[in-house]
Amino acid sequence: MKKADARRVTSDWAELFPEFTVWKPLRLLRRIGPVLQGITLNRSTSGEQYYPTAHVHALTRDFPVVSLSLAHYQHQPVTAKEAVDVGRHAETFRAVAGRTEERSPLPLRRRPDIAEIVQAYRAAAVAAQRGRRIPTGIPELEDMVLVPAAAGERPLAEESLDRVRQIADGWSKYEAPMGWTDTQEWLAHLEERAGDPAGLAATVEEQIVQHGLAKVPAESGPGMMAP
Repeated sequence: MKKADARRVTSDWAELFPEFTVWKPLRLLRRIGPVLQGITLNRSTSGEQYYPTAHVHALTRDFPVVSLSLAHYQHQPVTAKEAVDVGRHAETFRAVAGRTEERSPLPLRRRPDIAEIVQAYRAAAVAAQRGRRIPTGIPELEDMVLVPAAAGERPLAEESLDRVRQIADGWSKYEAPMGWTDTQEWLAHLEERAGDPAGLAATVEEQIVQHGLAKVPAESGPGMMAP
């Protein structure tokens, strides 16, 4: 994909979804409290196609990149990325954008609130547990607790933490989340972080600086952390 093509593709998608900010070429973002919601237009290896992905990223975790958490194609009956041919972008991108919006676990035309984001994390975490007795869906389980805690939604964070404990009760006693030797130790760490909104806010601010997100404005209001 040539630079001119990337600019055109980015501009066209930004025009369709004007509440998103162009963060980088092929990357649209908006900030909802401690969460980024994005539309990423990943290039194929050949550069002849791109793959639109609706996603979120929690700024409450120290992470080297803006992740594609809750990517829309991961939780649909048809779990495949849809490609857009760069040469046919003008004729096809609107239809693909419509399907991306339909399949997104969160609305793209309006800003979801923190409760909606948490519910999407919960749904993804529950889906990851189906038929398993080993810890899985750990990032979603952590995010569904830490995001509302960072946003000042303490009751919602406590409710999510209770759900995490219920899910953890079903795990094998011989297994623990990756990087932890004991599930109870992980749960205690999660509870400690959730009880430290100032620490979470500091992490969010550090991530904003690290990823160069200053130009992505934050939405504030009920259920959202002020900028």
